Amino acid sequence: MAQAKIGDKVRINYTGTLNDGTVFDSTIEDMCGHDEFDSDDCNDGDCGCGCEAGPMEMVIGTGELFSQIDDALVGMAPGEKKKVVIPAADAFGEFDQEKVFTVPRGDLPEDLTPAVGDELVLSNEDDEELGVAVVEVSDESVTFDANHPLAGEDLTFEVELLEVL
Repeated sequence: MAQAKIGDKVRINYTGTLNDGTVFDSTIEDMCGHDEFDSDDCNDGDCGCGCEAGPMEMVIGTGELFSQIDDALVGMAPGEKKKVVIPAADAFGEFDQEKVFTVPRGDLPEDLTPAVGDELVLSNEDDEELGVAVVEVSDESVTFDANHPLAGEDLTFEVELLEVL
């Protein structure tokens, strides 16, 4: 049976979890999060939800996933499974409190009505864009967090090599 090596195109399944067991990404589980989930539509990419259902095809060593996953796949044979733990520093970085900032309401567009949990893209006068999440809203100001949603989290991936293509 062929063992995977750098440069091979492979088909894999994986499930990514946090230390508390929360699944944040998976090719196996329903990650769509909407009641009208139809697996046939999602597998065809037609449901509009943005989730990716079904096994992933990738080339080992091209950086499509974390390098630790590429490393784990090398030497695996179809049907094998491995667990890969990626520390926060190697994943999306440590949580940086300096990336949490508050903006007075008067400095925001009048038609902006943010709610806690909203994900927005802010831009400045130079058209530089910054992805943020709204973490606090008051009559006077809005607090944003520009950290990646998984910053500060160690990631665990259960990876199964399905096929070397």
